[in-house]
Amino acid sequence: MSSGNRVARIQRETSESSIDLRLDLDGTGTSDIQTSVPFLDHMLTAFAKHSLTDLTIRASGDVEIDVHHTVEDTGIVLGQAIREALGSKASISRYGDAHVPLDEALARAVVDISGRPYLVHDGEPAGFEFHLIGGHFTGSMVRHIFEAITVHAAMTVHVTVLSGRDPHHIAEAEFKAFARAFRQAKALDPLVVGVPSTKGAL
Repeated sequence: MSSGNRVARIQRETSESSIDLRLDLDGTGTSDIQTSVPFLDHMLTAFAKHSLTDLTIRASGDVEIDVHHTVEDTGIVLGQAIREALGSKASISRYGDAHVPLDEALARAVVDISGRPYLVHDGEPAGFEFHLIGGHFTGSMVRHIFEAITVHAAMTVHVTVLSGRDPHHIAEAEFKAFARAFRQAKALDPLVVGVPSTKGAL
């Protein structure tokens, strides 16, 4: 774990889920993630690794009904923790973009730590949202967790699938592209004085 101070811990309890999440934006990508949704664990481990964010998550929920609540609530808490850890956003690069391939799949992500929550998400092939990845994670959950993260972190995020056939590859390329773009955007830039906005606030 790093000795940086851009850290946060968020705990959230509802009748549908229980989330305890810790993150360090200045980490090395170390993660320990147990959400009770195996494919979500896989995607968030990839996010941590490729964004250089240390991330620990313990989550449980009513997965016997559907993974929806646990996935959404984990995204909400991750977004809240990102926003808290970013603090004043002084000296951040603010913008990031990345293209990431995974075999036949190719995804592009662009991130603006803008203070304005907005998600543009497109390009997934027809029927992707209905596919069960790993037998339990519906493809529609990919967009849903990006929405939760984006809104609660107050970021502008564009994620576009440029090509792909295998649902696992498509989802993983999306998460990795988002991670790489976020890594650039959150990075501290020694040339940036104060907040990188003509408004003086983000």
